[in-house]
Amino acid sequence: MKKLVKNIKHLLPTGELVKRDILIENDKVKKIAFAIEEQADMEIDGNGRLALPGFVDVHIHLREPGGEHKETILTGTKAAARGGYTTVCVMPNTNPVPDEVETVQKLQQRIEDDAVVRVLPYAAITKQLHGKELTDIPALAQGGIFAFTDDGVGVQTADLMLQAMKLAKAQNKAIVAHCEDNSIVYGGVVHDGEVSKRLNVPGIPSLAESVQIARDVLLAEATGCHYHVCHVSTKESVRIIRDAKRAGIRVTAEVTPHHLLLNETDIHTANTNFKMNPPLRSKQDQEALLNGLIDGTIDFIATDHAPHAKEEKEQELLTAPFGIVGLEHAFSLLYTHLVLTEKISLQQLVSWLATKPAEIFELPYGTLQAGSIADLALIDLQQTDKIDENNFYSKGKNTPFHGWEVQGVPTLTIAAGNIVYEGVK
Repeated sequence: MKKLVKNIKHLLPTGELVKRDILIENDKVKKIAFAIEEQADMEIDGNGRLALPGFVDVHIHLREPGGEHKETILTGTKAAARGGYTTVCVMPNTNPVPDEVETVQKLQQRIEDDAVVRVLPYAAITKQLHGKELTDIPALAQGGIFAFTDDGVGVQTADLMLQAMKLAKAQNKAIVAHCEDNSIVYGGVVHDGEVSKRLNVPGIPSLAESVQIARDVLLAEATGCHYHVCHVSTKESVRIIRDAKRAGIRVTAEVTPHHLLLNETDIHTANTNFKMNPPLRSKQDQEALLNGLIDGTIDFIATDHAPHAKEEKEQELLTAPFGIVGLEHAFSLLYTHLVLTEKISLQQLVSWLATKPAEIFELPYGTLQAGSIADLALIDLQQTDKIDENNFYSKGKNTPFHGWEVQGVPTLTIAAGNIVYEGVK
């Protein structure tokens, strides 16, 4: 089937926006050119909107199986499509945990049945995410998983992480790490800083994250494994990753939109929609994250979309679960607060949301050119929106950005040649 997307803006490497048409045949981009006149089964008027490669998020939570009251594969992937995402990688903290080949196969079947965008599942590093015994990494690697992670908990012992890296390296799979040394978390619920003192709650020290990254980059150096750091949040972590890259260690890293746009001073009350792990850190940490992203220390942006049920987030700060949703408005928030304020360029944002994550994990996505997979998002750069938790596609309404005004809204998403989201034109 052929689709012809007429009258779009195409982003050149120079940053120039030029008028183009896009011809899609089945799941591939056949041609991008000025005024394509070829016959097609469907013609879409781009109305001058910007066409970008579909975004790639290597760090989201869909909760299914076991947490369907928070999110499902269907609702989560609809949220992804609304945000312009066409490839998402789903973390393994579900019930059951995808720590055996059979469990992964059942998950893959659910994805095949229900997902509206491409979903690549992680497998666990350790059985039940308990950090005690390794999973069968070689068997799981052969079963089509994306990478290995115990996201949500750090692997506490160096020997276990060393063995995991050796096995993952042998299978050409990455170890993706939530870095947190449990012995120095001290029951914290926000950053150990101004806000923890003001709210009189325990804080999570920056050291809890950075010391584990320091350990792991040395293990990655010893094994040659691709080691990827989830949701970097501290200036010390940025420094360690920068030094490791300079030393030639195969380490990559991501940062979330909320850590780029918020810091601990934005927490005015014990609002659990500001409770996430890692927590919002100091303004100095926030600045270090953006600088690290710009200089290439941090490789790309991932949302860590983490939906929870309303009643769970309505608990008090000490007991409510960590996490916020992020898929539906990531582009709009970042475009509004970083591109329009001229802190970064549009080309940089597109690279960090699409091209770089695909490149780093050797995925055939994240580009928009003749011959590429037909994953694309049409963005109305002039359209404004007010973020409203009540109209989310996600089951999760837990966001600190409710009420924020944004500009630059995804209005149509195509994944593998199929229209998966169509909003206001």
